[in-house]
Amino acid sequence: MSSKIALQPVDSVSITTLVDNYFDLLLTDQGPAKRVGLPTTETPRVAAAAVEEGKTPDTPLAEHGFSAMITLTSNGREHRVLFDTGMSPDGLVENMRRLGQSPKDLEAIVLSHGHLDHTTGMDGLMRTLGPANLPVFLHPEAWSRRRLVLPGREPLELPTPSKSAIKGAGFEIIEEKQPSFLLDGSLLITGEVDRTTEFEKGMPIQQAWRNGEWQPDPLVLDDQAAILNVRGKGLVVITGCGHAGIVNILRYARKLTGIERVYAVLGGFHLGYPFDVVIPQVCDALAELDPQVIVPAHCTGWKAVHALAARFPNAFIQNSVGTRFEL
Repeated sequence: MSSKIALQPVDSVSITTLVDNYFDLLLTDQGPAKRVGLPTTETPRVAAAAVEEGKTPDTPLAEHGFSAMITLTSNGREHRVLFDTGMSPDGLVENMRRLGQSPKDLEAIVLSHGHLDHTTGMDGLMRTLGPANLPVFLHPEAWSRRRLVLPGREPLELPTPSKSAIKGAGFEIIEEKQPSFLLDGSLLITGEVDRTTEFEKGMPIQQAWRNGEWQPDPLVLDDQAAILNVRGKGLVVITGCGHAGIVNILRYARKLTGIERVYAVLGGFHLGYPFDVVIPQVCDALAELDPQVIVPAHCTGWKAVHALAARFPNAFIQNSVGTRFEL
C-alpha cells in the first residue's frame, strides 16, 4: 500500500475484557488495568442453596473465547464497539450483565475471524437485542466451513457462523477484505494482514471446504485486528486470535497508518502448542517494536504468557475477565 491511512487520533480509549479464558478476583489494579476486585456488599447476588445465606456473589465467568468492549472518546463524545463475541451462546451477554454493560449501547460489532470462540456469542446478542439494525463488520472468508486436522485423530469440523441467521435477526452484514474505517476515521479495521515474517505461518492444521472438497487453509485470511491512535501515546492494537501472527499484525498496523509507535497490544497471540516453537522469535520482534503495554489473552498459551512476562516485566499485564484497560 503506497499511501498511508489517516487514522484520526482519539483522546482516550477504554478496553473492557468481556470474555477470556481466565478470571481472577484477587488481581489488583496495575497501571492502566482496572480490576473487578473482590465482591463488596453492593455486588449483585445469585441464588445458591448450598450456602447458608442462600446467595453468593454473581461474578463474571471465563470460557475459551474472546470478546472486548472498545470505548473511545473523541471530541467529547463516547463511542462503543464490540470486538468479538466469545464461544458460548450466552457467555458474552451474561458477563455484560454482570459487568454493567448494555448491548443496547453498541454502535457496531467487529468479528476478528470466523472461528466459533469469537462468533458464537452473536446468538445471545441476537436474542437480547432483537431486530437492532446494528452493523457487523467481518471478512467474507469468515463464513467458511472449516475443520482441524490433528495428528492421530479424526478431523474435527468446526461450527460455522450463519450469515442467514445473523442477517435474519436484523443485523447489517458488512464484508470487507481491505482496511476499513469506523466512527469517522477513528477506528481502523485491518482487513487481510500482510504476512511478512518467516516464522509466523498461520494455522497449518486447518482446512476449508471449497469447490466440493477439503483444501488446506493455513493462512486464515479473515483474521483481522482493530487499531486506534491515542493522542500523544501511539497505536493501540486489539487482536482476536492473531492467526496472521502478532508481529505481522503490529508491523501491518504501522505500515497502514504510518505511525511507528506501538503503545499497546491486547488480545490473542496464538502461541500455544504446536505454535510455541516460535515464541523466542516473537519475543525478539516485540522487543524491536517496543510496546509499552502487552496484554496476551485467550489463545496465547501458558508458555508464551510466561515468556512474555519474563521478557517484558514492565509492559506485561495479566488479563482477566472484567479488567478495564484505560489507555
